[in-house]
Amino acid sequence: MITNNGWGMATMKLRRPTDFLILEELDKRGRNVASNLAAHTGKSRKNINTRLPVLADYGLVRKIGPKERSGLYEITPKGQAALAHRDEYRRVGDFEQLIEDAK
Repeated sequence: MITNNGWGMATMKLRRPTDFLILEELDKRGRNVASNLAAHTGKSRKNINTRLPVLADYGLVRKIGPKERSGLYEITPKGQAALAHRDEYRRVGDFEQLIEDAK
């Protein structure tokens, strides 16, 4: 979910540990689908299917073909930056700016 930070700008809200587990698996194993990500992360497929579009909205993952409804995702450079800085997520005021600067 992207929420308003009071200045009219959106703030990135990630779910820990789920979102970082998804990013970690995509980084480690490459492009994948929700059912495999669920098996590798120990999270439910429903949970993974809910989080993947949110992560895509943030630009951390992207849905790739071959067909529009394939459900195949891969991590983006912004997602790799988020993963590299995950320990700082709760400590910084603007995590999205941190990872944009790190890309």
